[in-house]
Amino acid sequence: MTMQELLLGATEQHLLRQLDVQFAIMVAGEQPAVMLAAAILSRDAGEGHVCLPLSRLVCDDKTPPALQSCFALLGDDLDWQRVLLSSSAVSDGSTPAPLILTGGRLYLNRLWRYELTVARYFSEANAPLPCDEVVLRQTLDGLFTSQEPIDWQKVAAAVALTRRISVISGGPGTGKTTTVAKLLAALIQLSGEQKCRIRLAAPTGKAAARLTESLGGALQKLPLTQEQLALFPNEASTLHRLLGAQPGSQRLRYHAGNPLHLDVLVVDEASMIDLTMMSRLIEALPAHARVIFLGDRDQLASVEAGAVLGDICTYASLGYTTARAQELARLTGCALDGNDNPLAGALRDSLCLLQKSYRFGSHSGIGQLAAAVNRGDRNATRAVFSGEFDDIEKKSLQNSEEYQAMLDEALQGYQLFLASVQQQRPPEQVIAAFGEYQLLCALREGPFGVAGLNERLEQVLAQKRKITRLPHSRWYEGRPVMISRNDSALGLFNGDIGIALDRGQGLRVWFLMPDGSVKSVQPSRLPEHETAWAMTVHKSQGSEFNHAALILPSQLSPVVTRELIYTAITRARKRLSLYTDERVLVQAIATRTERRSGLSSIFEAS
Repeated sequence: MTMQELLLGATEQHLLRQLDVQFAIMVAGEQPAVMLAAAILSRDAGEGHVCLPLSRLVCDDKTPPALQSCFALLGDDLDWQRVLLSSSAVSDGSTPAPLILTGGRLYLNRLWRYELTVARYFSEANAPLPCDEVVLRQTLDGLFTSQEPIDWQKVAAAVALTRRISVISGGPGTGKTTTVAKLLAALIQLSGEQKCRIRLAAPTGKAAARLTESLGGALQKLPLTQEQLALFPNEASTLHRLLGAQPGSQRLRYHAGNPLHLDVLVVDEASMIDLTMMSRLIEALPAHARVIFLGDRDQLASVEAGAVLGDICTYASLGYTTARAQELARLTGCALDGNDNPLAGALRDSLCLLQKSYRFGSHSGIGQLAAAVNRGDRNATRAVFSGEFDDIEKKSLQNSEEYQAMLDEALQGYQLFLASVQQQRPPEQVIAAFGEYQLLCALREGPFGVAGLNERLEQVLAQKRKITRLPHSRWYEGRPVMISRNDSALGLFNGDIGIALDRGQGLRVWFLMPDGSVKSVQPSRLPEHETAWAMTVHKSQGSEFNHAALILPSQLSPVVTRELIYTAITRARKRLSLYTDERVLVQAIATRTERRSGLSSIFEAS
């Protein structure tokens, strides 16, 4: 059999996609080794990896038989480096080609270019900014009054005020928004008469609305004049809206040739930003712009290729360089230890991890569980469920009775929302009520996935007469939907949640906008969307709910990882329900999400 036939056979076993094989055939021509490498690279890119290390192009006991046949066709001891670079489809980066091979890693050309853009930006563009240390210390002392030996929020502000690019990472409740409010206040106080154009952005509409609300609240508590407060933006936008996404096009209004009009950019929920979006954002920034990235490095990486925040924040554990630690100690009064480890010093000196949670203390089961899962500590995870915490519960889902009990509990969770729909409350109140409770899933399909759960919940709701479907339609009053494709013309973006309500104009879908207003859209005009009684953990990023309920499948699945469990746990503000089999939970905690990229190698070489 030919390589093409073998690869097509692998698609029947879902080891490759038709897209992967067709791409491989297109770029490789009659070269079977290049065809196999291109197909595997395309598959891996679809799974979120930026590159394919040549060390993974091996056949071993774990290789599925259909792919073993592909490797067998090529023979033993193939010199992949030589064979790939001998093809016109592969380049070392010095000449254009669909595939790039560099540093022992094979890339799709566009992902290689995006990775280089990101690596150069964080390595080369991140210059120290001059400051008057005495004035900066006085300003920080006026805004940060903690008596702790090391006030990490104050350190983070000092890091951001003295670097063009900074990354502030911390778990829920560590005060990322409070920190950025104070550092922006310091920036405005230090700027004096000079106007400072500040913009706020986040990957999704929900995250942008949360940033607008939380930052606005934090600013009101600061000692600022009305003139100074007026310099702050009154709303955050999505990254797509910030960059000027064009309807029906991949083109953006802002790019290297037409940069954004801003001096300071704050980007929240940075863990959700994929490599492509990060590259496009960087290219659209003016050369002088300061950028402050906020996020939780331990959350799930973006759905698309790359885990930029995670790759960058791996260096935070190495600490600051000695000179940087001394500078930050002078600026903050905090005793910081530095070291002279040569790895990625410039990058490390622009990072700060917020390490104290003000929301989840020792009394919080949610906080204890999140910490135990994040450490991969199975015993501590089991111990948290021993019964001493009243904000978490774990329930089994092993039979139909337990599954039905879960559905009944979900209906109870949505009771406040259903009542607000029935009582014809204002749209903004109905939307707020929907945020009280949320079912979260690891999977998309099946009885434990989004599709199956949404269908079952709608059936139960209809049986109990909580909803009434329109004739020959999926629509009904109270239907929650999530947008799954950006539509810049409507101002709706992937992840935005709307509720179908009839307020005298027929059924329309109401959305909360980043500035706090609500807008309604006819159902027929909506871009692609799906019912949102249940949503994936990925889609829930950037959102928080008073009560979150996580449904894990009954069988082990590669998508159920430590990062997914941690992300789901930290969506809950006050209460978490976990429906799972103990074996699945333990295995998930032991499984780390892996995203292959070359960023670390580039940072360490620079």
